[in-house]
Amino acid sequence: MKGKTIGFAMCGSFCTIAESLLVLKELANLKANIIPIMSEIVYTTDTRFTKAENLIKTVEEITNKKIIKTVEQAEPIGPKGLLDLLIICPCTGNTIGKIANGITDTSVTMAAKAHLRNNRPVLISLATNDALSGSAQSIGRLLSIKNVYFTPFGQDDAFKKPTSMICDFKKVIPAGLSALEGKQMQPILLK
Repeated sequence: MKGKTIGFAMCGSFCTIAESLLVLKELANLKANIIPIMSEIVYTTDTRFTKAENLIKTVEEITNKKIIKTVEQAEPIGPKGLLDLLIICPCTGNTIGKIANGITDTSVTMAAKAHLRNNRPVLISLATNDALSGSAQSIGRLLSIKNVYFTPFGQDDAFKKPTSMICDFKKVIPAGLSALEGKQMQPILLK
């Protein structure tokens, strides 16, 4: 990842933000040039997992950059060709549905649209409770879209949350390297 410019976008799967931060730190350790992006919800919401102010401070310290947090700030990603790779980590079912249907009403969905117009890879690292229900159709649609890749994922608790799926956060960077080569990391579905 050294020498690559990586957009790192975070959506509101708040229970997985800590794991996403570990990936972000690893990218920084690999000397990637990271452009941080947060959905407006993540940027402004205090949760039982973290206060927004603390999360913003942590991300800006890791990346040494201000966070892109609005649609207007994300739009130039496309025309300026700012990124080699966009990683959405975590990516919620809401964001998956919007990207699959061409909806660009958040900073993250605008970043994805703007980046995809340059025929460059987007890596989706999903974390959603409705992957095998409401989001299944959108996941299927994205699996067939050129330049959209997934971090391998599987059910996180098949008995208590039978429709929930989550990516393997330890595979985000290897999946990103595969995406930069135009390949989907396999196997995509984990046991």
